[in-house]
Amino acid sequence: MKTIRLLFLLFLLTALTACGGSEPPAPPEGPETVSLTVWGAEEDQELLQEILTSFQARYAEEANFQITCQPQSESSCKDAILGDLEAGPDVFAFADDQVSALAAAGALDPIPDPEAVRSASLSAAVEAASVENTLYAYPLTADNGYFLYYNKAYLTEEDVQSLDRILSVAASSGRKFVMDWTSAWYVYAFFGNTGLEVGLNPDGLTNYCTWNGTGTVSGVDVAQAMLSIAASPGFANRTDTEFLEGVRNGTVIAGVSGVWNAVAVQEAWGENAGAAKLPTYTCGGGQIQMASFSGCKLVGVNAYSKEPEWAARLAEWIASEENQRLRFARRGQGPANSAAAASEEVQNSPAIAALLAQSEFSQLQRVGGKFWDPVAEFASSMARGNPSGASLQAQLDHMVEGVTAR
Repeated sequence: MKTIRLLFLLFLLTALTACGGSEPPAPPEGPETVSLTVWGAEEDQELLQEILTSFQARYAEEANFQITCQPQSESSCKDAILGDLEAGPDVFAFADDQVSALAAAGALDPIPDPEAVRSASLSAAVEAASVENTLYAYPLTADNGYFLYYNKAYLTEEDVQSLDRILSVAASSGRKFVMDWTSAWYVYAFFGNTGLEVGLNPDGLTNYCTWNGTGTVSGVDVAQAMLSIAASPGFANRTDTEFLEGVRNGTVIAGVSGVWNAVAVQEAWGENAGAAKLPTYTCGGGQIQMASFSGCKLVGVNAYSKEPEWAARLAEWIASEENQRLRFARRGQGPANSAAAASEEVQNSPAIAALLAQSEFSQLQRVGGKFWDPVAEFASSMARGNPSGASLQAQLDHMVEGVTAR
């Protein structure tokens, strides 16, 4: 009898459950909240805010975003990131010469869909974003190089083929050709096409350098050429900021800089704004084509991001064709995306055309941290006319010792 009663009770419980006696299902949750931090150049902050706004609108139904955008120099991004990876940004822009160190430190993971990025980007930009054929970042720009700006009111297309002629015209007009010899980045221009070499050792950290060599074109030949240029009344050793000041106040008629100044130069010189590859300069009794470092800006995803999928989506969005076109329109920066780079607007840009012409004489910037200060010290001495009177060979040897230090 007890067994029958027990079975009857179990039957009632089962019936009640079937009729809705259980807890109602929980209501569906709303979109997740995603917090991301982005680092970009200070001068890009307005553009980045526009891009971030469009990203949030695109994915509004999938997530509620809390995106913080912070200014950080692309040239020093590596040091800031590696200072504390876990506390770093989710997405960041950086110069391509830092990609090897960031990848080696575990700050970057290979990007999730490399073939799509490779097929959409310029080959040089893909190379710049890769380490041993593994793609670690999204190519953003392909314009991190330098060339010649000149004022057509003073200089013709023929004049700007030769630095000797540029200096002569500048001196006779009481104006200047300027270049920044306090920056080793620009000083490479004199050594790059001489047969003298500089680059990274296989360890990815230290440098090799033969700039003190005694070959067909010697280091002393280059040093003497630089002294000759510095002695011209048409030359001035000025920073990039000072170059632009001279363009605006009329004291500068030509100078070496990059696309970041294209809009300002155009505004200052108007229809007289010209751009060309770097000129040749006199060295060792002949003419040598000035070289240049080239490079790209990249967008990376922090391997320690707490939102890796959304961080990758955002990085891809920032570097998309549409936003590279927007970047060119707003900031004049040359796209790394093949379709954007081939657009009529980009192809008609004098600065981009000059950069492409100079690309034949450029190489990717691949040097370790010990390169910069010794070269700047040497070049600054040349710009001042070698005030110490020290042997040029001794100064070159000292520079190379510093560049190749372990």
